[in-house]
Amino acid sequence: MKIEKENGRHYIQDDSGKSIGEITYSENDANTITIEHTYVNENHRGEGVARELVDSIVQEMKLEDKKIIPACRYAAAIFERVPSYKEQLAQQ
Repeated sequence: MKIEKENGRHYIQDDSGKSIGEITYSENDANTITIEHTYVNENHRGEGVARELVDSIVQEMKLEDKKIIPACRYAAAIFERVPSYKEQLAQQ
């Protein structure tokens, strides 16, 4: 699956252009973003799509040297379970 990126959103579509999943975020300032929402089409849940999307955001923010506030419940749960993500957590 190829993750597409646009300002404030990473997403995956199937070959017909139908949404498989997306993650949205907003920039708080020059150094911090907030993950606001993660969605996966019910036909693709349990396939690791949401995790791939969170990982995509984490990797991009590492490259940009930005910290993350995981406001959505799914992202917050993943940040708790994945030790390597903790270095990207913003101080709250």
